[in-house]
Amino acid sequence: MTAADLLDFASRNWRSAIEIAILAVVIYYSYLYFRGTRGAKVLTGLALIFLTLTLVSQLLQLQVINYLIRSLTAFLAVALVVIFQPEVRRALAALGSHHVFSSASQSKETIEIIAETAFELSNRQFGALIAIERDTDIQVFAESGVTINCDLSPELMISIFQPKTPLHDGGLIVRDDRIIAGACVFPVSQREDLDRNLGLRHRAGLGITEESDAIAIVVSEETGIVSICHRGIVERKFDPETFKKRLGQLLLLEKYEKTDSEELDGEGNLSSSGDDRLVSH
Repeated sequence: MTAADLLDFASRNWRSAIEIAILAVVIYYSYLYFRGTRGAKVLTGLALIFLTLTLVSQLLQLQVINYLIRSLTAFLAVALVVIFQPEVRRALAALGSHHVFSSASQSKETIEIIAETAFELSNRQFGALIAIERDTDIQVFAESGVTINCDLSPELMISIFQPKTPLHDGGLIVRDDRIIAGACVFPVSQREDLDRNLGLRHRAGLGITEESDAIAIVVSEETGIVSICHRGIVERKFDPETFKKRLGQLLLLEKYEKTDSEELDGEGNLSSSGDDRLVSH
């Protein structure tokens, strides 16, 4: 085949190549997103049934089954939207909360206070869960707890997460540099590909970031490790300086550069992909 033939073939089929590329990207990222969710098993089961019936009807020329499959294809598309409504909602919310479209930001003073508090709680081995509201309103979760509505301060947050105090068991919500509510109930992530060593506090931190664009800070009561959850991802093993840098990137949209110690610390990542993610989308 000559160069002229190749150019002629490309000029006639470039639209098809673009369509194939778009479909490949959509299918690939849909697979990454749904992998590990409860809906993934439902999708796998439906796909197996659909492919098996199609193959059998074609091989054995079963006209009635073939007709039913073609007729039900449109209804199947609607059924998939209903079945995967939680996953579709989270995917669209994640797309809409991308930093390109985000206008919410916190002050640097708030980041300093939260960083100071997180590592003071870590030193004292106090478990904590703090959600920082951004563009998506999470008032529904604030209403599940106790209204506080006061200025942000390390002393108050440490007092709230003091073991055996009334508000220590639950999440704290921060909005516009103020503490809105404590002892809040957050949705627990139902992903099946999470590390089994993660406790309920980390799963709740992931859950609130799956339902909204909030940033969740988790302090482990057992290990004292400070984690940041965002967009269904958890990042761990921070020191105070890298924690402030990473939180600044997420809340102030600042550039975040890893230190040499972070790049060398493989234990800081719980993902086999090596990108500081526990859950890969």
